[in-house]
Amino acid sequence: MMDSPLLIIDLLDHGRRHHPDQQVVSRRQEGDIHRSSYREIWQRSGQLANALEQLDIKSGDCVATLAWNTHRHMELYYAVSGRGAVLHTVNPRLFSEQIEYVINHAEDKYVFVDLGFVELLESIAEQLTSVKGFVVMTDRAHMPETSLGPLHCYEDLLQNQPDSYDWPRFDENTAAALCYTSGTTGNPKGVLYSHRAMVLHAQATASRELLDLDTDTVLLPMVAMYHAGAWGAPYAAPLAGCKLVLPGAGMDGASMAELIATENVTVGLGVPTIWLTLHNHWLDQNITETSLQRVCVGGAASPRGMVETYHRRYGVYWQPIWGMTETGPLATSLPPASWLLSLPDDKRLDLQTSAGRAAFGVELGIFDAAGHALPHDGKASGELRVRGPWICRQYFKNDDMSAFPDGWLATGDIATIDADGILRVVDRIKDVVKSGGEWISSLEIENIVSQHEAVSECAVIGARHPKWDERPVLFIVARAKSHIDADAIREFLDGRIARWWMPDRIEFLTSLPRTGTGKVLKNELREQYRNILL
Repeated sequence: MMDSPLLIIDLLDHGRRHHPDQQVVSRRQEGDIHRSSYREIWQRSGQLANALEQLDIKSGDCVATLAWNTHRHMELYYAVSGRGAVLHTVNPRLFSEQIEYVINHAEDKYVFVDLGFVELLESIAEQLTSVKGFVVMTDRAHMPETSLGPLHCYEDLLQNQPDSYDWPRFDENTAAALCYTSGTTGNPKGVLYSHRAMVLHAQATASRELLDLDTDTVLLPMVAMYHAGAWGAPYAAPLAGCKLVLPGAGMDGASMAELIATENVTVGLGVPTIWLTLHNHWLDQNITETSLQRVCVGGAASPRGMVETYHRRYGVYWQPIWGMTETGPLATSLPPASWLLSLPDDKRLDLQTSAGRAAFGVELGIFDAAGHALPHDGKASGELRVRGPWICRQYFKNDDMSAFPDGWLATGDIATIDADGILRVVDRIKDVVKSGGEWISSLEIENIVSQHEAVSECAVIGARHPKWDERPVLFIVARAKSHIDADAIREFLDGRIARWWMPDRIEFLTSLPRTGTGKVLKNELREQYRNILL
């Protein structure tokens, strides 16, 4: 067999050859809706690659981006990796100290920045020891006044560059992209993706087992391109030939709803919070009809109440997925299939709160505290471990191998796997409530509470207790204009959970603290409320 390398640039090459006129739509920070195609993205990526050469960016150099989901960011995805350099997508929602840390740790040579993040960079620019210059991702007319320097304008760099580029061929195990975890403690850890891993991940992502994309799909990734590669959407979309709608910085309900309606979006990607935001907007506008057919949801557990709402009110299939920055990121999913859709509503909705089944190439296992494998019987629970061709085997420039026992990635999730391969994440190891030597699943309580019509969001933590070590405390964000109290929630939970799982305290908040990627910061809740029961 021929030894042809799997390279990221070939995904876009396939898109421009087979689907040259398929649209790539972007909401830009300049305020307009920009329309492009795979042919134009290919041509501009060639111009950008030539410009990178003039900036003396060499193979293996890291190039940072602080940018939203736009066509320019997508051009960087291909131009940087395509010429053998490493695309480092920086999460602008990290603390400024962490942004400084990851750019210096990666030794980025240039930083490409969207207009909205220029000011953020100005405050740390002097501490960025490896950076040779900055590129603002806009045209000359919108260039800001800034202290950043040396400074370049993105469109000026591309102007007068040839739109063809002699893309090099090299080893498929060459580094292509770098993304740091948005951990809640300690410094973020880098995951370095190879070309081989990303091409295999793109093929799996487009396949029926994960996102099931084709030329009729209109895909809206509401997960940022700075977070785990927008779950692979910029790579899988040109491979599948689907229309790609990039929301820019428009993460609010009205902006989402507008793009969905005007572009006839059929599939959305995002964390549960995103779809809660959209639902609240639709609720305010009394909207029940939509072009959306599926929302693919990961990053946090799927609340049963939202799964049911999207089914009954909008006729939208809530498709669970599971993964991490370390897993490429997509590893499991549960797309709609005839066997699933034929089930009674309650059973199907219950399965839709699971994490689905592993895609081909991904192996899942659950292990006890001693590292012994546990049965996949849907009952035994242990730490979830995963391995496969797009799974991280070591953090970037980090010799700590504690997260990689015996060739597996230890995820930190407590999970069960049943005989059909259905994965169900029970809790995070750090979030499970340890009461009197027994475990209480915070996720299960949250899942049930989310089904109450007056509850918008909720979270459970373990608070210190003088007798039982820890007891559950429930935090609720109520829906606007609803009236609910702790007694009503206890009555709702009665009979749905074991009596000894009943939260000792129920608190009502106006919002829950979150990471930049939408995950609830339970460590902040624990820090503030750990002694509430003492």
